[in-house]
This record gives sequence, C-alpha cells and structure tokens, in this order.
Amino acid sequence: MRILVVEDEPILRSQLVRALRDENYAVDSAADGEEGLYKITNWPYETIILDLMLPKIGGIEVLDRIRAHGISTPVLIMTARDGIEDRVRGLDSGADDYLVKGFDLKELKARVRALLRRQKKVADNRLQAGDVVLDLGSGMVTRDGERVELTGREFAIVAELMSGQGTVISREHLYERVVDETDDSMSNLLDVHICNIRKKLGKDFVRTIRGRGYLVEAEALV
Repeated sequence: MRILVVEDEPILRSQLVRALRDENYAVDSAADGEEGLYKITNWPYETIILDLMLPKIGGIEVLDRIRAHGISTPVLIMTARDGIEDRVRGLDSGADDYLVKGFDLKELKARVRALLRRQKKVADNRLQAGDVVLDLGSGMVTRDGERVELTGREFAIVAELMSGQGTVISREHLYERVVDETDDSMSNLLDVHICNIRKKLGKDFVRTIRGRGYLVEAEALV
C-alpha cells in the first residue's frame, strides 16, 4: 500500500514518512505542491497526506486539480490549529479527512487505516485467505492460528495480494503499490520477497501465473 506525504517542513515530513514506513507502508514524499501534484498525476497512491500551506502550489489548489482530473484517491489534509476556514474549504474541495497540526502520530496512523479500509471496502482490519489471516491494524499475520513474522515489505505484498485474492496481480501493479521511490524497481527484490513469503506461508500460498503475475486463491492452499 503506497502513500504520498506532501509537506514542506523537513523535520515533520521525515517524521511522517518514518512513522508510516514503520507501519509497513511504501511511502513517497514531496516538499511542495508542484512536486506533489506531479507525483499524484504520475503514480498511483492509495492515500495522500496533504499539507495545505505549501510553496509553489497551495494544498487547496493541488486538491482542486486532482479532483478535477478525476483522481479519487483518499486525501487526509493537515492544517494549522487556527485554520478552521481552510479545513472547511479542504473538505468542500474533496478531502476525506483532516488533522490539526500537533496531532499524535497514533491518531494519524489510525486515520490512514480508516481511509484504506474505506477504499478497499474492508469491514474491519482483517483479510483472510484459507488459514492465513492478516490484520491491517496490528500488522500481525497468522497461519493456522500461529503468528508468522513478516518483514514490512513482505507484509505489504501479502496485504496487496490478499486484498485482490482470486485475481491475478501483475508484477507492475505490485511495484507500483508496495515499492516506494527509495527502492530499485529494476532489481529482483520482488522475486526475493515472494520466495520468502512462500517459505513462511506455504509454497502454494502465492501462485505464479506465467507472463501475468501472482495469484492468491480465494481458498488459498496452504
């Protein structure tokens, strides 16, 4: 699950990126509205965290432009403590939620999870395929009731495959959704991660569909 953070203040931007990566998300960042708009219109994101007070292009204008282009990605806006009018305008322009700066990172993470659940139409935090259960909230994966330790990137890949279980997920889609701008998309890291996932969750948990991608069956064989 890939997230974009658009924030011009370097320390806060770094804190947000680090906190979200700790939650197993692939995270890109932008330091101004122009860079943010470019990334939003060129790469798919599942959530955008958008500061309203940005250089070059303001957050409200970024939001107006992406909605005008039909981009429906959930947007969580960040505003100053006294920016009530900005919050109202942001929501009216198509934002899905907002946080007043000074927020606790735990609240940010909870709101991001809620936006992702809403987008994926997951009733709660749990995804299940066969006897493998993934909890998006706690970051826990179990197989036949026993906890399985996955790395952050393995967790993100499994979550993406289980969200689309029964459907072949292409390699390109996985790179777009679970690899962020700090990774080398030309490397074989996806093959390595899939191999490790099979070792941990069963060799038949993920099927390779030659020339098309990967598949987790609705009734996964584990």
